[in-house]
Amino acid sequence: MDLKNVQNKVDEWINLHGVRYFNELTNMAILTEEVGEVAKIIARKYGEQSSKKNDTTDNLADELSDVLFVLICLANQTGIDLEKSFQQNLDKKTKRDKNRHKSNIKLK
Repeated sequence: MDLKNVQNKVDEWINLHGVRYFNELTNMAILTEEVGEVAKIIARKYGEQSSKKNDTTDNLADELSDVLFVLICLANQTGIDLEKSFQQNLDKKTKRDKNRHKSNIKLK
């Protein structure tokens, strides 16, 4: 599925089930909350933080999908074509970092 289709699917879902988009500030707060949930799982699963006895939140795939959903909502409501923007961003990174990481001795 390409990004254009994903953006359309999110828009369809919002119009069918969500009534309307939350405003941009609300979605930014929700995005921050969802990224925090990803961080919590990463810290416990891959980091040194231990889980609490009653903590059952460990579905990284679901939390990453939540982040993606809200990110797409923000793109949709601000008129950003993520497919076009992502390609431009990748081109920028390729031009800027073409040899940067290959020559980084810390990555050898």
